[in-house]
Amino acid sequence: MRSYTPIAALVADLVCVLVFVVVGKADHATGLTPAAVAGTAWPFVVALVLGWLATLAWRSPVRIWPTGVFVWAVTVVGAMPLRLLTGEGAPLSFVLVTALFLAATLLGWRAVALLVSRKRRQSRA
Repeated sequence: MRSYTPIAALVADLVCVLVFVVVGKADHATGLTPAAVAGTAWPFVVALVLGWLATLAWRSPVRIWPTGVFVWAVTVVGAMPLRLLTGEGAPLSFVLVTALFLAATLLGWRAVALLVSRKRRQSRA
């Protein structure tokens, strides 16, 4: 798992959030301009960074447990109040879709990285 630097892991997490936002905006036809994407993404980006800080994720950024799970949870739970403060909604269906999509991506890339790392170690042995 050493092949992923903390910066690469943070970028991977940010890409997951941005893909979530772009897919949602495209699906709902609410505009894909940089300003529109940024306006929707910022609560998730702020919550993601808070998740990284709260978990000290840079110490073991690729670990699924506890790093990935807590980064995911803080991202989902932290973004919702920020959305509400800016006048955006957070109905239960949105929260559930957000949680599922971000779990699949934030934990998914870590699972792939773990498998690749194990395969590399096995092939070297």
